[in-house]
Amino acid sequence: MHHLIIQYTFLLAVIVFVVMLARKINISYPILLVVSGLFLGFVPALRGIEIEPEMIFVIFLPPLLYESAWSTSWKDFWKWRRMIISFASLIVIVTSCVIAEVSSHLIPEFTLASGFLLGAIISPPDAVSATSVLKNVKIPKRLVTILEGESLMNDAASLIVFSFAMKAVTSGKFVFTAAASSFVIVIVMGIATGVAVAIIFYAIHRYLPTTTNIDIILTFITPYAMYIIAEEFHFSGVLAVVSGGLFLSVRRHSFLSHQSRLQGINVWEAISFVLNGFVFMLIGLEFPVIIKNLGPSGLKTAVTYSAIIAGVLIITRLVSTFGAFWFTIFMRKFIKTADDSRDWKAPVILGWAGMRGVVSLAAALSIPVAFHSGEAFPNRNLILFITFSVILVTLILQGLTLPFLIKWLNMQDPDHTVSYEEQQNRVRKKLSMLSLNILNTKYQKELEENEMVMAIKTRLDADIELLNDWDKQDNRHQVDDYFDDYKIIMEELLDEQRKMLKNLNKKENINNELIRQQLTLLDLEEEKMRQHFINDVE
Repeated sequence: MHHLIIQYTFLLAVIVFVVMLARKINISYPILLVVSGLFLGFVPALRGIEIEPEMIFVIFLPPLLYESAWSTSWKDFWKWRRMIISFASLIVIVTSCVIAEVSSHLIPEFTLASGFLLGAIISPPDAVSATSVLKNVKIPKRLVTILEGESLMNDAASLIVFSFAMKAVTSGKFVFTAAASSFVIVIVMGIATGVAVAIIFYAIHRYLPTTTNIDIILTFITPYAMYIIAEEFHFSGVLAVVSGGLFLSVRRHSFLSHQSRLQGINVWEAISFVLNGFVFMLIGLEFPVIIKNLGPSGLKTAVTYSAIIAGVLIITRLVSTFGAFWFTIFMRKFIKTADDSRDWKAPVILGWAGMRGVVSLAAALSIPVAFHSGEAFPNRNLILFITFSVILVTLILQGLTLPFLIKWLNMQDPDHTVSYEEQQNRVRKKLSMLSLNILNTKYQKELEENEMVMAIKTRLDADIELLNDWDKQDNRHQVDDYFDDYKIIMEELLDEQRKMLKNLNKKENINNELIRQQLTLLDLEEEKMRQHFINDVE
């Protein structure tokens, strides 16, 4: 136990260092983590680290899916629902079928059921890999929404196909009608279970006397409850977490306090970062073990199979995205669609952003070593090798080239004709005007007698005047200079105030808790400033 703690503490330190290095050299951190893990896998002291499938499915998957659902915009998700569903279900099924057909003909030992098993494992792209790459490049928001929405839904589709393929391999038979009806039940009841559990936790948050810490702890219990309960009844645990997470995400402002929302976001971002870091590092660490299990004689053949299947997988996704693109154009004749453009660049980017990751890893490792009868599971090591190879190839090849592809295509955002800065200033102006209207109509007496209320009005008046100047094209450069000066001065003021508070804290007659509260207020003020100028900061 002591040895394991040392190993995982060392890995956590490596993850932090690698992510910092990735930021420094401007590379997607999952790519560098996998490569680092690959090299560390040959270090003798780390060879004892093995991944338990249950650890990925039960410990890692629910919180990662829940965090993704929580950060997904329901408004955007619903707008692009048809495209997301087609990517998440149809393309996953098509990919599984193509891989099943190719692998069963390519690999002599493979049956069609084994091919479907492999297809289900490697069919779902990984959102973390794609979004970490896309953060460093300018890309239309609709594409990010589709990729994130697809990743939420395709995990469920692929794991359902995987479970049916596993039954076919173990039983030696596959009944389509039974599988189709079970497929629908698993999906519908998975969603229903997730929403039902979400309603229970919603009531707990809203009607019981919770604190900020209790709220955050409950948000960690929630995804595990959704997943475990759904899986206990043989429904889709993934869909339960996704549907329940979306249900609660939309209603977060009605049952969580502002403190719970602020602190919860910070805690969840840190936990999600650590979990993702460990998973991608463990992918690389596990690969040398898979190579060893294959043996020298089977390695060369396995590499050939992996290269062909990885190529087929990439081509299938590209063809499928173009198919979805042309199908959308065709359907415009009959229904109203969210996308009215004919830009071929979108399917190219979506098709090339199909890096594989966490779910493929978890599914592959969940294949049992042997049946209940004691007979070895057929081609397990080969399936594992192909899966890990596909993850490595797609992460490194597509992950490294995707930013260059996006820059070369230079796709314009068709949704936002008004720039982000203009939208931001319009919203800020409306909020300031609303506040001024309330002050002038309801609190006229306080405005005349209360200096603190007068200070609020003065600040709001100044904000509106500055924003009005920004709207005038001729004054924008000058206002931008004002914003820059404002940031520099505010940062200096905040730093000096922090120094004074720390010096005051050295005096015995000053309460330490009071100093901490004031420091927190300064942190909130700095965060408010950062959010106002988030584009400039990033």
